[in-house]
Amino acid sequence: MKKILIFALAALLLAACTDSQKQLQNRAAELCKYIPDHELLEKSKDYMTADFYAVLDTMFNQLPEFETMDHEWLYYFVTGNGGTIADYEVVGVEKTDKTHAVATIKVRQKWEDGSFDESTDVEEHKLYMVKVDGQWLMSDFDGHKQDCIVKIANSRKEQAMRDAISEYMVKEIGSQYSPGQVCIPVLMLVSTEEKDTEKALVWGDFWVFNYNTAGDTLKTVSGGNHSGCMTLQKQGDKFTVTSFEQTEDGAGNEASAKGIFGTHYDVYQNMHSNQNVREAVRKEQMKVYVKQHGLNVRFYQDFGWDAVAL
Repeated sequence: MKKILIFALAALLLAACTDSQKQLQNRAAELCKYIPDHELLEKSKDYMTADFYAVLDTMFNQLPEFETMDHEWLYYFVTGNGGTIADYEVVGVEKTDKTHAVATIKVRQKWEDGSFDESTDVEEHKLYMVKVDGQWLMSDFDGHKQDCIVKIANSRKEQAMRDAISEYMVKEIGSQYSPGQVCIPVLMLVSTEEKDTEKALVWGDFWVFNYNTAGDTLKTVSGGNHSGCMTLQKQGDKFTVTSFEQTEDGAGNEASAKGIFGTHYDVYQNMHSNQNVREAVRKEQMKVYVKQHGLNVRFYQDFGWDAVAL
């Protein structure tokens, strides 16, 4: 009788263990629906740890547009692209302790009609889970939370540099031109080199434009190009431009540009000489400026040219 009770107890424990594994697998399958794609679902917050959601929310919604518009960082995650959708299969879950588990997920891409894309391989990924207040939540995916944290820090540093350069262009350069109601810089960064934790060199093709507002249009009053290398000094969380070595005008322009840009010259020249690239960057950065400053404008217009819709 005693042996029967022991076997029965063992069977119950095994069943409980099996049920636990099944529950974890079901929960992992549910969490797969919230692995970020090209948007962060608002209800994802209920299925992620607070810190993981905060990191992703920063990546998706708070980084400057110049940083996020190409969505390069999305390759940290499994995404469907070109008409395909990621199809997730939970093949196993391992509990590392009472409140932590790792789910192994296999992913195939399927077409929007539900059929599978036979040209893509099956990929294996890890979904990390943490039990919070009795509920299993997603805490990381393939260990990419740290990658995102690093990218956020780098983005904020670059934005601080951009803010310093923009302020310099407006105050020191834009003020040398005929004034307008609004002064908007356009920054095309060629390369950045950090000399130490407090100092950086930034090579770029920098422009500044003064505008007057006419209805819903910003009309160009003045402006121009100032290419070269700026030296930035960090002060707390901010940077200040301490010097600006500019290319010369006229006959000495090419020689001075080669001297200042050095190994970055070809990149600079390709950028500087392509008007389509310049105007695309100008338009994109003006859209950001207009949005950030709450300007009620929809177009900008250079003298003698048609208005351009923002």
